Amino acid sequence: MEPNDLTGTKVMVIDDSNTIRRTAEVFLLQGGCSVILAEDGFDALSKIIDHQPDIIFIDIMMPRLDGYQTCALLRKNPQYSGTPVVMLSSKDGLFDRARGRMVGSDWYLTKPFTKDALLKAVATHAKNHSDGKK
Repeated sequence: MEPNDLTGTKVMVIDDSNTIRRTAEVFLLQGGCSVILAEDGFDALSKIIDHQPDIIFIDIMMPRLDGYQTCALLRKNPQYSGTPVVMLSSKDGLFDRARGRMVGSDWYLTKPFTKDALLKAVATHAKNHSDGKK
């Protein structure tokens, strides 16, 4: 799947950093995605219900409800258990990757990410998800 085939893909970005949210939004909009932004896990939960994203990017380190807790909550809900989740972290550590896998994440992206890496993650994981829905 080419990155320009992402038109209409709904992508949620959950990060407490305004800079990361805005950067991701610009990259995703350039790729043709529709974008939903959230500041933390609590903010995201209601928006997920309203918007039904095709793929969710979650920052690991956030106040209130961190990325691991948010991902675990999504995995416990049958409606969202199959939605691809990509963990975002400024650390490229083995522990973070393993813990992300334990709570059910599909992939791991290190910040700062490139436009290509972000769109490739969407293309790979959202396509697999949408193929399963049809």
